[in-house]
Amino acid sequence: MATCPECDADIDIDEFDVERGDVVSCPECGSNLTVASVSPLELELVSDEDEDEEFDEEEDEELDDEDEEEDWDE
Repeated sequence: MATCPECDADIDIDEFDVERGDVVSCPECGSNLTVASVSPLELELVSDEDEDEEFDEEEDEELDDEDEEEDWDE
């Protein structure tokens, strides 16, 4: 069990189901949280900057996938 750093709600997460760096959402306040430590299980609030970086990485992966599809069609 972990605690949301934003609203102090208890979040039922099994430390064996997550890895350091995973992003989870608080069911109470909806904040995006990252797993900072697994043992003991600790969560940190994901900053807007971190969310932007994560979005950029996902966008890059999608672009890479599109490039591969285009190359395949040629």
